[in-house]
Amino acid sequence: MEETTPPVLTLTGPVAREQATGLGDAVFALLAGEESGVVVCDVAGIGPPGLAAVELLARLQLAARRAGGRIRLRAPDPALRALLDLVGLPVEVEGETEEGEPALGVEVEVEPGEAAL
Repeated sequence: MEETTPPVLTLTGPVAREQATGLGDAVFALLAGEESGVVVCDVAGIGPPGLAAVELLARLQLAARRAGGRIRLRAPDPALRALLDLVGLPVEVEGETEEGEPALGVEVEVEPGEAAL
């Protein structure tokens, strides 16, 4: 079975509060019939991170969850990631393993002295 590539929504700045409704509708529409249940939000051009960007991403995550999916960020600025962590908004980042899952190719040792898995 071939894995499909999730749709990409490119966000550009500066972020305005008025964008949230239209972009939330776009996320909902992109997830309709999407097998992966993921919309990738390219945030490389979102501009300086601030509360408006956090609010927009929170609204997009809410729209995605209402549609039975989630968003994944592509190319977030480290300051934006820190701000998202600070406010407690859990968002996946493209290329990172999901929490609790070892990265591919990483060996995990179960007990000291036993062979790694």
